[in-house]
Amino acid sequence: MVVVTIESTRPQTHLPAGARTGTPGVGAPVLTAAGLITVLMGAALAPIDLFIVNVALPTIQADLHASAATLEWVVAGYGIGFALLLVIGGRLGDAFGRRRLFSVGLAAFTLTSLVCGLAPNATILVLARAAQGAAAAMLVPQVLSIIQATAAGERRAKMLGYYGATGGISMVIGQLLGGVLVSVNLAATGWRPIFLVNVPIGLLTMWLARRTLPESRATNPLGVDLWGTLLLGVSLVALLVPLMEGNGLGWPVWCWLLLAAFPLVAGVFFRVERRLEERGGVPLLPPSVLRVPSMWRGLLIAVPFFGGFMFVYALLLQNGLRLGPLQSGLALTPAALSFLVTTLLVARLVVRFGRWVMVVGAAVLVVSLLVLIGTTLLAWPNLGVLDLVPGTLLFGIGQGLAAPTLFRLILSRVPAESAGVGSGMLTTTQQTSLALGVATLGSLFAALSAPGSVGFEYALVIVSSVQILTSITIGLLATGLPDPRT
Repeated sequence: MVVVTIESTRPQTHLPAGARTGTPGVGAPVLTAAGLITVLMGAALAPIDLFIVNVALPTIQADLHASAATLEWVVAGYGIGFALLLVIGGRLGDAFGRRRLFSVGLAAFTLTSLVCGLAPNATILVLARAAQGAAAAMLVPQVLSIIQATAAGERRAKMLGYYGATGGISMVIGQLLGGVLVSVNLAATGWRPIFLVNVPIGLLTMWLARRTLPESRATNPLGVDLWGTLLLGVSLVALLVPLMEGNGLGWPVWCWLLLAAFPLVAGVFFRVERRLEERGGVPLLPPSVLRVPSMWRGLLIAVPFFGGFMFVYALLLQNGLRLGPLQSGLALTPAALSFLVTTLLVARLVVRFGRWVMVVGAAVLVVSLLVLIGTTLLAWPNLGVLDLVPGTLLFGIGQGLAAPTLFRLILSRVPAESAGVGSGMLTTTQQTSLALGVATLGSLFAALSAPGSVGFEYALVIVSSVQILTSITIGLLATGLPDPRT
């Protein structure tokens, strides 16, 4: 499970300079209730579109005759586009106006959703999904920036609470809405309505934005790190393309060449970032912030934590168990609901128990995966939606305990003046890890579940075992992170 939005109590990469530490000044624009509804509608589109795809993957595969690697790109392409441009989106909003960038991002998201829904082949769909992720990166950062710049005190706190809840609610809506839209098969369009539904919502939100949102911008906006963004993109392509395509193509020479190029390009990226910071600029991933112990240790944990297990689980439900889209959505919903409820409670737990909330969350994830393994082996192939509820509920609770706590632990020792940049680094890592997790776990699952291999049930057991080892490692490493109470 991957969260697009970030816990509302944390500082963000895209906050306006004044909003990070202060309150709107006298005469500053005010966000009305209608304006809040507008920005939350925009904020909901990105996570809904991330999760709505899960229940439609096999339908997309059958309709477009797509390979397993192509399905991975449908999910990972969105995450890559989002990760690369998230920080830039926030900085552009600070410089040119947050309402303007909100509207531009929303228009681009609406247009790319239309292209996704009308895509005639898998290649167009993958490219449109990457562009859709990039559009989301222009749209989403403006939401928190607008709230921070146009509200203060208790009113701001309430708005941030609504924003934090929007991510979890969007996960639930995404799972169920995707299942319903694909099952209805409106006008024999199959999976296409999961993208086309964004068009009227996007147009309505654009109309509301023009009438309800005040304009604001930063007094001293940060610059845009174009070279850093380009080099990070090349690095991700060099790593992810061979991981996703290599197995299906028999690992040709060019795959190995790209893998060999990855550390070289990554090295150039970090060198460019260091030089930019030495010259007084603000890089995409500032090396000085990376050197903060809580940051680099936390990011090492974040990379495996925000993996692609839910992608694998969605494929198992539909390709392995032959569940329909609606049944699959219902099977995934308990995890989304328990995640939502847990995230609403976790802040109080962290205040009382500190980093041990993260450790307990990792332990609950281990238990949930063991329950899923046991349930699968005992009931296969007659595994039903209700059989999966205990495991998925526990999985959502574990994620809800661990994910928000991990963000707080990582950022707890980052200097206040770098808090926004640190949060941007963390969110970029989160989305990049989604793509990497889909590439690795997805490719492993596809290979194991292929005809002549171990089969779907044992493929899930093996992938879940990898995730169990990962969760145990995460829990152990979390004990070395700083306690946010001190």
